[in-house]
This record gives sequence, structure tokens and C-alpha cells, in this order.
Amino acid sequence: MSGKERREQLIEIGRTLFAERGFDATSVEEIATKAGVSKPVVYEHFGGKEGLYAVVVDREMAKLLQMVTSGLTGEHARELLEQAAFALLDYIESSTDGFRILVRDSPVTTSTGNFASLISDIASQVEDLLGVHFKRRGYDPKLAPMYAQMLVGMVALTGQWWLDVRKPPKAEVAAHLVNLAWNGLSHLEGQPRLIVQELADAKETRAARRKAERAEKAEKAEAAKR
Repeated sequence: MSGKERREQLIEIGRTLFAERGFDATSVEEIATKAGVSKPVVYEHFGGKEGLYAVVVDREMAKLLQMVTSGLTGEHARELLEQAAFALLDYIESSTDGFRILVRDSPVTTSTGNFASLISDIASQVEDLLGVHFKRRGYDPKLAPMYAQMLVGMVALTGQWWLDVRKPPKAEVAAHLVNLAWNGLSHLEGQPRLIVQELADAKETRAARRKAERAEKAEKAEAAKR
């Protein structure tokens, strides 16, 4: 195994153990044993457990930030909220171990900071888009940073809760998040639905209608031949 391959192996093993047991309960000896190497190999690559942990956290933060920010493509505020909620829940679903590590208090300093600073980074992406929406609606755009923190924080904390319960389904959780954020407690919808769901249903309905129309035309054409 090359040095690069060994490093990646140690990162993956460390990621799994840190997620299962936490930083304090995981030892260099345990990491080395899982990898089938001696402890000095771990020290050689990372300088110790802290160095390995910092690499794991940095990678997960970069992955989550990329998934959320790349998913914010809508122009409407409600769309943006849906996209942010879905991106975070997608990350939790696909990188459960990574999210478990991120939401724990980090015992070491990493290049990307801690989970709170990551949430602030995501909020800053939402902030500019909210500012544009506020201007269109006649609201004070200076309030956009505060609202961005509120919205992203709500989504992030709900994600932490959903990490363990995994009920209701992801789309339903996202729909209720948007319901509360968009409509407020005084105007909650009884059966909230996401815009993306409505668009998908409408597309399916149009496709079914066209199929039925084609079938009807075919039947009439066949009848005319008889």
C-alpha cells in the first residue's frame, strides 16, 4: 500500500471511530490496530490523534458546505429555503458518520473552524439572496443577515434531531421546515407540500394527460379505419 493509500485508509478508519465513539474515547492504538499498522505510522502521517481528527473534520465541513451552497440555485426565497433544507438532510442521509462528528464539540482547532462557523458560512450564502428578496418586497435589506442566521440555524438544529429519529421521511421534514419558516405559526398549512413536489406532480399529471389524449386519438383513428 502506498503512503497516499495508507493515509486515506487511516482517515476513513478514524472517521468511522470518531463517529461511533467520539474523539476522547478513540485512541491512536485502536486506529492503528484497525488499520493493521503500528502506532508510529499514525503519528508519521498526522502527528497524532488530534491531527487525524482535524483532517476528518475539515473534509466533512468542506463537503457539507459544498453540497448546501451548490444547491442554492433558486431565485425565490421559499425555493432557497427548500433547497437548503434538502441539501442538509441529503448530507445527513449520505454522510451520517460525518455529520455525527461535526455536531459534536470539536476538541481541536481546524482550518475551517467549528460547526457554528460552518452554519455562519452557509447563512452568508443565503444572506445575499434574501437581501434581494427583501428589496423586492419593500423590507429593510439590512435585516437579511439576521434572518439568514435564523433560517439556517433552524434547519441545522432540525437536522441534528432528524439524525437519530429519521422520521418522518426527508421530504416531509423539509416540507414542515419550510411551512414553519415561510408561513409562521399563525399561518401553518395543514398539509404542507414542497414546491418541487408540486412541480413534479404537475409534470406527471401533464404527461398522463398527453398519454391519454394520444391513446384516444389512436382509438379514433383505428375506429375510422373500420
